[in-house]
Amino acid sequence: MKQSKVKWTKSVGWLLFLMAIGFFCLQIGYLIIQPRYQVEYIDNRIFYVINMLSIICLYMALLFLLTWKKIWTVVVTTMVTLFIIVNVVLLVERNKEVKNISSISPNLQQIFAIKQDTETGEAMYYRSYYGILSRPKDRLEPEIAGDYKIEWLANDIAAFTYEAEDQTIQQFIGTYGDRQEDSMSYYYVASQIRGKWGADNAQVERQNNGIAITVDDQTELFGWDNVEQFGTLAIVLKKNNEAVWAISLDENFVANSEEIEPTVGNISLYKATMEENDPIVLAYQGGAF
Repeated sequence: MKQSKVKWTKSVGWLLFLMAIGFFCLQIGYLIIQPRYQVEYIDNRIFYVINMLSIICLYMALLFLLTWKKIWTVVVTTMVTLFIIVNVVLLVERNKEVKNISSISPNLQQIFAIKQDTETGEAMYYRSYYGILSRPKDRLEPEIAGDYKIEWLANDIAAFTYEAEDQTIQQFIGTYGDRQEDSMSYYYVASQIRGKWGADNAQVERQNNGIAITVDDQTELFGWDNVEQFGTLAIVLKKNNEAVWAISLDENFVANSEEIEPTVGNISLYKATMEENDPIVLAYQGGAF
């Protein structure tokens, strides 16, 4: 029984030691590739979290593998505690310089991330290319100046709604896939939502001169100059340089290049507001031209 316990203790100790080495190698690798490939952790706080995980795993491994005198236990524990405190302080201070805004998709496959310089107000959208590593992709304009919220319209579509510095409501859409069935490399969302789409109290219709939105019997037409596309999955409709609606292609939507082919799938209509609201799922009602 005693030998079994010792064996189990040693196994746990070596496992923790390997985890500590793994975290350490991850940090070294990150420091090497960061300047070469211009990548960052998708959230700056990850760097300090990994530091703490590394030292905690190493500390626990040594406790399992070695027999220490009490004085050494106190010394090492104090050093580890100080190391963790320093990293917590650095994490908090770093987050004061660069505000990290992030959200994980419902299926845990994608990460929406924005980093905002708290001094200049500049906000950049970061696209994850290597798991927890990312590169800056787009700058948000106008800049964030108030409240914000993130709503996942699908597992690969994140709608970021925020109050801008010019007192308007804006939307930025992060997209992480497509709805292609054939060999199209790029397509316009507006061309895919041809015809009429509807739900109980809402309707979307693509017309020759823009997109008409009808909600509660109130219709508003958005000309093509007021339609902004994000990736190949969503568009934002604007009025007076302010976001009003977002339209996204649901996961069951199938994009095709032939307008004569029947439309497959649904789209979602999402209002740009700081109030809590859910996207409206619309079904195809015909009328393509």
